[in-house]
Amino acid sequence: MQLSRRQFVAGTAAIGGLAAAPSLLLPETPASAASLTTIRAGTRVIEVNGRPATVFGLMQPDGRHGLVLDAGQRFQVRLDNQTGEDTTIHWHGLTPPWQQDGVGGISQDPIAAGRSHDYDFVVGAPGTNWMHSHAGLQEQRLLAAPLIVRDPAEAGEDVQDVVVMFHDFTFRDPEEVLAGLRNGGHGPQSGSGGHAGHGAPRAVSPGPGAHGRHGMSGMPARDSATGGMSHLQDVEYDALLANDRTLDDPEVFSVERGGRVRLRLINGAATTNMWIDLDSLRGRLVAVDGMPVQPIEGSRFECAVAQRLDIVLEIPRGGGAWPVFAVQEGGRNRTGFVLASTGAEITKLKALTAENYAAVEADLEHRLRALEPLSDRPADRKHTMMLGEAAGYVWTLDGKMHGEDAPLRVSEGERFELTFMNHSSMSHPMHLHGHHFQVVAVNGMRIRGAVRDAVLVPANMGSVTVAFDARNPGKWALHCHHLYHMAGGMMTSLQYA
Repeated sequence: MQLSRRQFVAGTAAIGGLAAAPSLLLPETPASAASLTTIRAGTRVIEVNGRPATVFGLMQPDGRHGLVLDAGQRFQVRLDNQTGEDTTIHWHGLTPPWQQDGVGGISQDPIAAGRSHDYDFVVGAPGTNWMHSHAGLQEQRLLAAPLIVRDPAEAGEDVQDVVVMFHDFTFRDPEEVLAGLRNGGHGPQSGSGGHAGHGAPRAVSPGPGAHGRHGMSGMPARDSATGGMSHLQDVEYDALLANDRTLDDPEVFSVERGGRVRLRLINGAATTNMWIDLDSLRGRLVAVDGMPVQPIEGSRFECAVAQRLDIVLEIPRGGGAWPVFAVQEGGRNRTGFVLASTGAEITKLKALTAENYAAVEADLEHRLRALEPLSDRPADRKHTMMLGEAAGYVWTLDGKMHGEDAPLRVSEGERFELTFMNHSSMSHPMHLHGHHFQVVAVNGMRIRGAVRDAVLVPANMGSVTVAFDARNPGKWALHCHHLYHMAGGMMTSLQYA
């Protein structure tokens, strides 16, 4: 989907974000039916590797996928559940009143099949975010879409927006995938990187072409720092998708020679951390998770599950076609799209890279600096949360599976520092609802990092500390965004006094 700042047109994928400041809360008043935008959660058919696949989607009545709003506008949405099963949808990156956050069992009851639910709150600051199911394993079946919150102050800028959402796709029933993982399988259910009787990683040497301290795609490799074993991927996929397409038929965005493009990229994958590879182009990373950062130039950027990157490109004046790829960590599988000037020849793109890409870890996190950091003040409350695993594909926070856990407590106005300490063999993209936090330490090293809502915690005693100001009262989900880890128990909540 491509969007102009002057003529912002919603299309196949759209995204949005929110500031670290508190939500703008208005009195609860029912929206009139005429003012509501209907989002239908339902089924659709896409083609993957030449085969039809029935998946979910979040569409407006005119067929647009996702939603585009302006900062400060009311979020007046009627969610119409036509999936045939119960669902809830989380507005990832927005900070609404907690009862409208869309998490079954925490902030609302599930929406029954054939029923609808209305949402009405004020959108905060602009940025790049998304919406997705928070019910069962529906997210693996692509029940997700972009959500753009535009900045009215940028309406006159001559920058073209290109919005792309990435997914990992399997033809298998996600329940079958989860059952295979729980049974300790590492064959068709979980791929070559599956857990051997989970909790007992296999020892193998890194394969040829591997980067960093991890081995081949999905294969466990010895962590040189801890002597432990790390797994990069525990689910094998049939394809990676960019706006529902593979590289056999990538989406082509028409761009102007010498123009400026802002890529709004969402990692909507269920489990796959990715590298964004600009190939022959270089760009400036200007925002993560919808929040502005001091620009970083480069051609490759790490993007963990649930994270978003805004990258500004200068299109060459000579014209041509330029692919942009999303590549799985530790492997060669990739998807992508093409930026092309008028009349440019589009060449065939390979779905595999020439060599394995590195693991996504914390290199980028060390380099990021927020443009709007938290104010300097000591923490009023601190907590170290232990991320763990056990046999049978059990994933825990502070030794408890979701359902056995007790909420973290916080009081309004407190500065809270939360340290994630990873005792498990896999990295975990940790997401806190209703807030944005600043990354203030990685592996024990203090930094003044990015403001985010999802951060990757490295495996085998890796740690990340985040800080946030408790300004949005309610009860909020806190979980690993690896879908099967969350299903395996890695979820809890944050509750205000």
